[in-house]
Amino acid sequence: MSIEKVNDLVIRGKAKLVPAAVQEALDEGCSATDLLDTMIAAMDVVGENFKNGEIFVPEMLISAKAMKKGVEVLKPHLATGATGALGKVIIGTVAGDLHDIGKNLVAMMIESAGFEVIDLGVDVPVEKFLSTYEENPDTKIVACSALLTTTMPALEATVAAVNAAPWRSKVKVMVGGAPITQEFADKIGADAYTPDAASAAKRAKELVS
Repeated sequence: MSIEKVNDLVIRGKAKLVPAAVQEALDEGCSATDLLDTMIAAMDVVGENFKNGEIFVPEMLISAKAMKKGVEVLKPHLATGATGALGKVIIGTVAGDLHDIGKNLVAMMIESAGFEVIDLGVDVPVEKFLSTYEENPDTKIVACSALLTTTMPALEATVAAVNAAPWRSKVKVMVGGAPITQEFADKIGADAYTPDAASAAKRAKELVS
């Protein structure tokens, strides 16, 4: 059955084969929504495998890329907004920090989980997080990362600014990055901390459910 094939190809990260398999499943009469759910479920498996140390970051990236290719085929068949059905997430690496590999991986995994991601990139000033929310008041999560101990104060300042915003009760704040701990996240008033991209996607889903 083609839908199982799509699931398997995403898990195995076969980006070149996924689009044809998705098209084949559509031709057989599978609904686009079911196919999207199948690929999201496949990424959940990939996330679990990563957490259990069975695969590593490169494999996880390859699977996320494979899913992206599949979603491109599905987009015209999906109701507008279905690919971002869980809501919007604003993500960025805080001011003074130029690291983006971890942040990109989190963005890909969160997008794979069914969110629409607004990626602000790296070295993002506090104001940019705030103004982006004001332009997208339907955002559910603001996610900030810091990869250096020297940029932890910038992370703290960003979270403090969001916490002081009049719309704070409407969003959840997620933080992450190599030097960040649960203790630090609690201290600065973030709603969630996750140690890696797979758990970030899972936690994001829990925060909006």
